[in-house]
Amino acid sequence: MTKADIVTRISDRTGLEKSDVLAVVEGFMREVKSSMESGENVYLRGFGSFVLKKRAEKTGRNISKNTTLIIPAHYIPSFKPAKTFAEEVKSNVEVNE
Repeated sequence: MTKADIVTRISDRTGLEKSDVLAVVEGFMREVKSSMESGENVYLRGFGSFVLKKRAEKTGRNISKNTTLIIPAHYIPSFKPAKTFAEEVKSNVEVNE
């Protein structure tokens, strides 16, 4: 599903104009990104949390030049679904192997 698909579905279900829905969706994403860039986690009760995870410093290798380099410690954004959200997905999505 893409951002355009989300905007279309919300617009269809609420009767709001697509341009208004797009502005709200983009505003939401901008606020989540801004909060995380300033070091804050974002908690959405019943949905999940956007949290920062720290990655430790490690040694990497550039195989083409046969050299090692130090990858500094850094933070990465991560999403952790709420327990109820995870359970709903688990119970409603079939495993196709």
